[in-house]
Amino acid sequence: MKHISVLLEETINSLNIKEDGIYVDCTLGYAGHSSAILKRLKKGKLYAFDQDDEARKFSENALNKIGSNFEIIPTNFVNLKEELLKRGVKEIDGIMFDLGVSSPQLDDASRGFSFHEDAKLDMRMDRTSKLSAYEVVNEYSYEDLLQIIKKYGEEKYASLIAKAIIKNREKRKIETTLELSDIISEAVPAKYKRLTHPARRTFQAIRIEVNKELSILPKALNDAIDMLKVDGRIAVITFHSLEDKICKDVFVSRAKESDALKNLPSIPDELKPELKLLKKIKPSKKEVEENKRSRSATLRIAIKERKM
Repeated sequence: MKHISVLLEETINSLNIKEDGIYVDCTLGYAGHSSAILKRLKKGKLYAFDQDDEARKFSENALNKIGSNFEIIPTNFVNLKEELLKRGVKEIDGIMFDLGVSSPQLDDASRGFSFHEDAKLDMRMDRTSKLSAYEVVNEYSYEDLLQIIKKYGEEKYASLIAKAIIKNREKRKIETTLELSDIISEAVPAKYKRLTHPARRTFQAIRIEVNKELSILPKALNDAIDMLKVDGRIAVITFHSLEDKICKDVFVSRAKESDALKNLPSIPDELKPELKLLKKIKPSKKEVEENKRSRSATLRIAIKERKM
């Protein structure tokens, strides 16, 4: 399995890992970040979440070669607070999210994420989930498709693409990724195809809808911040503007200070904002050259300054 973790060094450094701390990787994937965290833990423990069975099996083997002080939790990170409390964990030293789809998922044609490879329309991170890309493409109304492609894909030709999907599926069901990719390609102006692959944004939109990626994110981020100890850190890697805006909005709302405190020369600890935000980080030119999938990544970091 070939997967290059994006902003690996920057993320691990931002977590300021203590060897006896408790850390959470909400997006285990193929264990890139988790491996780096576990290597730094001696008496501490790592909890890692992933709903993808293949990723969990691969990562368990990889992590066992490093140490035994970890647990992989087979569920979506929206359940992080509930699952950690079940295990008696009330506070954590650091937590991270890498919100990108992992390279093995994209490269495995059978998963149906790629518009370059032919496969059944799927795109499920959790293969036990009932909703797949097939249902979205073949059963959603024109209005719902338009809204999803426009909102989650930020696609300017959303109306043309949604109409083309409806028109084609009236003849017969759309079964595969390349069928859908061809329909999209035929629906948009020729000049658009010269700029980018015309299916890129629509496939992103459908993937987000299938996995409810954006609707669960605010709750998960707020739960993560709630569980941080004072001086604990949260690091979030996003890959498109919608994810980044949600992360930024949650961080800013939890870092807001009272207007009445703005002109004071010093602020008492008990009145400080809950979070301190650090400067966002983008991949270096070298990283982008070595891993083109990193080009859209943004790392946001915050430190817990006080318990509310």
